[in-house]
Amino acid sequence: TFQTNILTELKNWNLSLIEHHKLQMRQEKEKHVAHVKQLQNEVENLKDLVHTYETSISRKDEIIANLSQALEKQKDRVELMRRFGTWRIQHVNTKLEEYAIRMADKHFQTTLMKKVWAAWHSVSEERRKDNITKACQLRAEDVCVQLTNDYEAKIAELTATVEQAKAEILRLHSERDHYEDTMKKAFMRGVCALNLEAMTMFQSK
Repeated sequence: TFQTNILTELKNWNLSLIEHHKLQMRQEKEKHVAHVKQLQNEVENLKDLVHTYETSISRKDEIIANLSQALEKQKDRVELMRRFGTWRIQHVNTKLEEYAIRMADKHFQTTLMKKVWAAWHSVSEERRKDNITKACQLRAEDVCVQLTNDYEAKIAELTATVEQAKAEILRLHSERDHYEDTMKKAFMRGVCALNLEAMTMFQSK
């Protein structure tokens, strides 16, 4: 009958709606499972990325610590070199001063001997004969020439020693300046190497 057909149609329509709803629920469940799996994969990837960053940061801190320790050692070496250079210069200056004092004493003794000799020669000149006076005069001239030659030789030796000491002082200053410049360049190279390594690690990730 017509009523029976309508009920049958309604029943079929109801069953169709139920099947369609089940299909939608199954599709949504599959989408949810896929989305959850995707999120889990992303979480795992993020965990790996975090671990990589932590390793990179730890390595960077280790490199910075090593560089800091190396710089402290180099700083101590530069300080030791500076102190040694200062001591060396003071030592050379002391030696020069002592040598100059000795030469001044010798010069004073030589001058005093010349004055004594001149006084003795003046007194003896009145008592001795002309020939003895001439012989003494010749002897005195020989002694004076010898003393003059010795004095000039000592002056030349002192001048050479002073020049050598000046050259040594200049060399020490040059070595200190070169060493400080080398340390500055080494420090800059270390910093540049650290920056390049850090940029390479971050770019590679």
